[in-house]
Amino acid sequence: MAESPVTPTIPLDADGVHHGFLRLPHSRDDSAWGSVMIPLTVIANGEGPTALLTGGNHGDEYEGPIALQNLAATLDPSQVTGRVIILPMMNLPAFAAGRRCSPIDGGNMNRSYPGRPDGTVTQKIAHFIATRLVPMADIVLDYHSGGRTLDFLPFAAAHILPDKTQEAGCMAAMEAFNAPWSMRMLEIDSVGMFDTEVESQGKLFVTTELGGAGTSTAASVAIAKKGVRNLLIHAGILDGDLERGPTVMLDMPDERCFVFSEHAALLEPLVDLGDAVEAGQPIAKLWPRDRTGQQGISVDARLSGILAARHIPGLVAMGDCVGVVAQVV
Repeated sequence: MAESPVTPTIPLDADGVHHGFLRLPHSRDDSAWGSVMIPLTVIANGEGPTALLTGGNHGDEYEGPIALQNLAATLDPSQVTGRVIILPMMNLPAFAAGRRCSPIDGGNMNRSYPGRPDGTVTQKIAHFIATRLVPMADIVLDYHSGGRTLDFLPFAAAHILPDKTQEAGCMAAMEAFNAPWSMRMLEIDSVGMFDTEVESQGKLFVTTELGGAGTSTAASVAIAKKGVRNLLIHAGILDGDLERGPTVMLDMPDERCFVFSEHAALLEPLVDLGDAVEAGQPIAKLWPRDRTGQQGISVDARLSGILAARHIPGLVAMGDCVGVVAQVV
């Protein structure tokens, strides 16, 4: 396989604080010898674990980039044992455009792993991260929220894994993050996800969904900032005590958690995030977008629990996820 065209402009293994970029050559109409420059910080001090911290996997999700920009600017290397690798906007083209997917190639980075060194821009970035950065890491935190089309209860999440020792380590790291909600998470489709790549390499992995609607809030950013420091303490990279608050454990037991629209419609929410619902209870009503005088169509929960996520724009297309129901453990 071809070598990666991505090169870091700073050392990945030197003590101290280093701010730079992952540089990917990208020839285009407006820059014949141009590059995609992905911001990168490495903070290291002696021997110890390595944490890889990523945000902007999807470009319209903001808690991670904010928390990681803050961490990169403030983390004192003398307080670090080991190494912290920070990529606040790993899918920089998507982040710069405020879009979920890259405007260069349409690539959804979180469906592009393990990537290709000779592929599209998104695949090349994913390949470098998968083959150079993930192998260096002991623990990986990848921030997400709902972007422009979903809104979530603020939770940290870990996955059910075949290796129960690895799963237990991921769950313990998720609990240490200490979001207001903690989720044993089920993915609709895990093929090509960063999560899957990291877990397949045997690493500890934690992700989040910290709100959404294409923005952030003071509360969601505070959760992100507290969580990353807790995670670094849990990993043994920072000293100190975990900052703990109450958290509610949630589970997504099977595909009945997801409710999808079978119509293009105007969406009327009938329950709000965190509300209890019963199986068969309507969580939304779908009204025609182009005529009056017709009854709305109910969209019903398929599982009893609480509403953990909901569609955000007022219009839905056929196939859109209307809501996600999780169960309190």
